[in-house]
Amino acid sequence: MSHASYLVGDETTGRAVVVDPRRDVDIYLEEARAEGLTVERVIETHIHADFVGGHLELAARTGAVISYGAGADVGFPFEPMQDGQRLSLGEVTLVVLATPGHTPESISIVVYEHLTDEVPFAVLTGDTLFVGDVGRPDLLASGRADLSADVLARRLYHSLHDKLLALPDETRIFPAHGAGSSCGKQLSSETSSTLGEQRRTNYALQPMDEDTFVSVVLEDQPARPHYFEFDAQRNRELHPLLDNSPPRLLGTGEVLALAERGAVLLDSREIADFAAGHLRGAVNIGLQGRFAEWAGDVLSPERDIVLVGDPGSAIETKVRLARVGLDRVVGQLDGPTAVLAKRPELHETSSRLTLEQLAELQSRGPDIQLIDVRNPSETARGTIAGAREIPLATLAGSLPTLDRTAPVVLYCAGGSRSHVASSVLREAGFTDVSDLLGGYAAWEAAGLPVAASPA
Repeated sequence: MSHASYLVGDETTGRAVVVDPRRDVDIYLEEARAEGLTVERVIETHIHADFVGGHLELAARTGAVISYGAGADVGFPFEPMQDGQRLSLGEVTLVVLATPGHTPESISIVVYEHLTDEVPFAVLTGDTLFVGDVGRPDLLASGRADLSADVLARRLYHSLHDKLLALPDETRIFPAHGAGSSCGKQLSSETSSTLGEQRRTNYALQPMDEDTFVSVVLEDQPARPHYFEFDAQRNRELHPLLDNSPPRLLGTGEVLALAERGAVLLDSREIADFAAGHLRGAVNIGLQGRFAEWAGDVLSPERDIVLVGDPGSAIETKVRLARVGLDRVVGQLDGPTAVLAKRPELHETSSRLTLEQLAELQSRGPDIQLIDVRNPSETARGTIAGAREIPLATLAGSLPTLDRTAPVVLYCAGGSRSHVASSVLREAGFTDVSDLLGGYAAWEAAGLPVAASPA
């Protein structure tokens, strides 16, 4: 998820807060116990859209107060934090800055290590300022003119210049996301920086007027994952707490009956294992990749999920699905390896094409549907000639636009996302589906024909 959360505590008093927690909250409680701290408050820097936060779980486990920025629209009790509000943990003091832009209620938390410090130790910037980027202001699908991408981008400009950049250059910044997150377009893999360094190197903080900032920040953003709206709504609600109990073991007949009634079969093994043999109709999203994000991209929260991969990873799979609100895991296929051995009619392999095989298919005629599932920032550098661009995040909603009678070949940068996508199409009933081994990187390196993106 490229997600960062923070435990901030005062060693002299034992009082602590957790900022932007994930749903499986044991990690914070274990660390707090190890450090002799008591978590008394959970602070969400904004209503998250890319994951379901752990505020309800932490409040239930500890009795902690939940806090958001003033104006947060949520359906459970919380204590709003006002701009300029000071929260003392003892020697450690937190100061709230209202920093709207990514969302209207966004806040940043300035951390002073000692009461007498003039320079903050750090500022927790949420999704307002990242290392190398700023939070995108185009994710809020409210339909309200006063919360349009343009309006929020202008509020973000002032939050950055009037609030965060007013802090000393030596102030460390700790954001809520890093490289890979869809909450920005060029986040760094570095987990922290300083305001001075970002002032010098962050493209969005270079000298420019407000109108230029709006244009620069809004252009070339990655596709908005369809699950973001669901997760944002989930975070506003008083929803059920995380269930991390082992999934119920299911027999083959039960699994097939659930699939017949609309459940999705999910195999979280790695690509090579899945491609060599899997239960017919299963979707493959490997745990070693960006599992939760890609699951949110291609799975519907309205469908039951049956796990059909390695039973040894069932609990991990269930918990990581829950991080993006996919809570409807109804069971795990018992003994999938034995099932495939005994029921060969349920066994299926993946079709993965080499560069030479795809080039040969292209030479035969135009009937192949070639789909590039990379993001716009990637395809801007080139695509395979004849490809149609459908980012993985929007693929599920684009299936009706594809011809089920024509062969489909999908590719991404290296072959991971395209394999997820190919399994999604097969599960949806497409019969002639392949993906490209090595992806665009291998195609380009081989000197095969590329084209400029039409976008």
